[in-house]
Amino acid sequence: MIFTEWGASGCDILFSSDSSKNGSFTSPQYPNPYPPRINCRYDFRGRGRERIQVTFADFNLYHSTMDHKDCDTIDSINAYVHIEGRLEKIDTFCGSAVPKSLMSNGPRLMLEFRGIYSSRRVRGFKAYYTFTENFGLTKGQQLTEYPCAFVFNSNDSRNGTFSSPNFPGFYPRDTECHFFFQGRQKEKVNIHFTYFDVEGVLPCEAISASDYVEFSNYMARDRKYSRYCGQLKPFLVQSDREFFRVTFRSNDRLDGTGFKAFYQFAGEVEGNKPKFIQRNTCERSRLDHCLLVVLLAAMVSLCLRGQRV
Repeated sequence: MIFTEWGASGCDILFSSDSSKNGSFTSPQYPNPYPPRINCRYDFRGRGRERIQVTFADFNLYHSTMDHKDCDTIDSINAYVHIEGRLEKIDTFCGSAVPKSLMSNGPRLMLEFRGIYSSRRVRGFKAYYTFTENFGLTKGQQLTEYPCAFVFNSNDSRNGTFSSPNFPGFYPRDTECHFFFQGRQKEKVNIHFTYFDVEGVLPCEAISASDYVEFSNYMARDRKYSRYCGQLKPFLVQSDREFFRVTFRSNDRLDGTGFKAFYQFAGEVEGNKPKFIQRNTCERSRLDHCLLVVLLAAMVSLCLRGQRV
């Protein structure tokens, strides 16, 4: 792990993507108990379109049996991102449950570890970080001309899965991702959402400050489909044509764990229909007529032979 220490506390650390694209970090003295009255900042700084993804491997902070749900008064980790030039807290973690992975909305992320108490029974935490440009998504072909866009082509795979950024962790705030599905001629796209948790209230419009998932048969908005948000049971969406767009949009307010879906290209594919092979004449649609012509030709041939005899 390559890092640069900074700050006066002795446990503040700066992680730069120029030095290392991934690595790990821990609470002081991990896996031994961390000292009391400690405050450490872990500052991550990437470049350009990079996002920081943090995944916790171990998490065990001091808490009593009564206050483990009130993170403001006990040992905790606060996560901050930069939104429109201001530093904004997006989450707080405490207790002993391993938090879900988190992702920044841009190339900056800051974690603040506050240890008020200490105990020989606590280990602190260990986490892994990655500077990434793929939003934690490994399926589909990423398009570099968009901040976040992935293409799924029927010629590459007829079915598969895709998900929101950083799934199953919390999706990043202030993020828009497009998923383009391109089928063959006459194919349609079936999308089955098996998990859906997108912060918002119906009808998922800007006035309610809702995050949402939008569907369209075109690049522009398609009024046939309503936007989806909230916590929903599994559901199915189907395209009208071979092209389909799924867009995920989050604002800078709240977040959820996003979605996971299964896609399938289905339907008749032009050029793959079974055809009768014709030798000199006749297509399948004229088969009966052809048989009649063949029979008549055979009868004429027999008649001519009879006349010759």
